[in-house]
Amino acid sequence: MAEGLQVALRQAGPIPLDLQLACAPGEVLGVVGPSGAGKTTLLRAVAGLYRARAGRIACGGEVWFDSAAGVDLPAHRRRVGLVFQEHALFPHLTALGNVAAAMGHVPRGDRRGRASELLARVHLDGLQDRKPDALSGGQRQRVAIARALARDPMVLLLDEPFSAVDRRTRTRLHAEIAGLRQGLSIPMLLVSHDLDEVVRLSDRVAVLDEGQVRLVGRPTEALRDPIARDLVWGSSPEAPEGGDS
Repeated sequence: MAEGLQVALRQAGPIPLDLQLACAPGEVLGVVGPSGAGKTTLLRAVAGLYRARAGRIACGGEVWFDSAAGVDLPAHRRRVGLVFQEHALFPHLTALGNVAAAMGHVPRGDRRGRASELLARVHLDGLQDRKPDALSGGQRQRVAIARALARDPMVLLLDEPFSAVDRRTRTRLHAEIAGLRQGLSIPMLLVSHDLDEVVRLSDRVAVLDEGQVRLVGRPTEALRDPIARDLVWGSSPEAPEGGDS
C-alpha cells in the first residue's frame, strides 16, 4: 500500500475526526455514512482544502500532510483530481477549454491535443467546442471527469458526483467510471448516498460516523452488517438487501 493513499486524521472539533483509511492503486473505496459523519471533510483534507488539527496524509510515496513534521502541501501542489456534485465548469469556456484549463503542468502547445484525447475517452469527441450551457447534465459531468483526469492525478476524489443527474444518466455515468478505472492505477475515493452506486462501483466500503471509521469491508459485508445498515440507511425502504448480487 506504500504507493496508494494513506490517511490518518485526528481532531476534537469543530468537526470531530479520529480515522485511519488506506486505498490501494486502482481501488475504488466507497465512503458512506450519515450527514455530518465527516465524509466531505475527509475528501477536502486529502485535496488540501481543509487542514485537520493532527494527522498524516501520504499518496504515491509523497507526504502531503504531516502535522508532527510540519508538512502541509497546498492544494495546487497535490496531484488530486476532484469531481463534485456540481460540475463547476467555467461557463465562458468550451468543453475543450475547461479541460485544458487544468493542464498548467503540460506544455501549452500540447494542451489542445491532450484535452481532445481526454474528451474522447469520456465519449465527448465532436463536442469539444460546445460551452457548458449547450451540453446536457450528463455531458457536463463527463467534462468534469475529463478535467479531473487532466491533472494526471495521483488520487481521484468523487464527492456525490452523479446526484445532480437523472437515474438513467447516472447509470450511463456509472458505466463510464467502470470503464475508465480499467486504465487508471490510482486510488479513488467515492462519497455517495446512492446505495446502488456504492455497491456497483466500490471494491470496498468504509462506513463513517462522527468522524470515525465504524467498518471497512466489501460492499456486501457492509450491506449485511446491522450497525452499518442502521448508520447509513436506517429504516429506509430503499436500503438494498444483503447478498452477493
